[in-house]
Amino acid sequence: MEIKEAIKIRITELCNEKSITIYELGRLSGIRATTIYSIIDGKSNNPSIVSITKICEGLNISVREFFDDELFNSVD
Repeated sequence: MEIKEAIKIRITELCNEKSITIYELGRLSGIRATTIYSIIDGKSNNPSIVSITKICEGLNISVREFFDDELFNSVD
């Protein structure tokens, strides 16, 4: 699995766990929802660590918690 695919899945999982929409995540993280949708839709080939950090802030988790998932064990 590619890193961008794992990131996409992880964002979706976390939003589902916290019962928030992508639009709400954008509002909470201070990032445009379109940017998050670009990551999820695969249009963003290389999501920046700044974007991921802001997404984590919106989810109220650390970057370590974001990447501390089995999904990232199988990244190519």
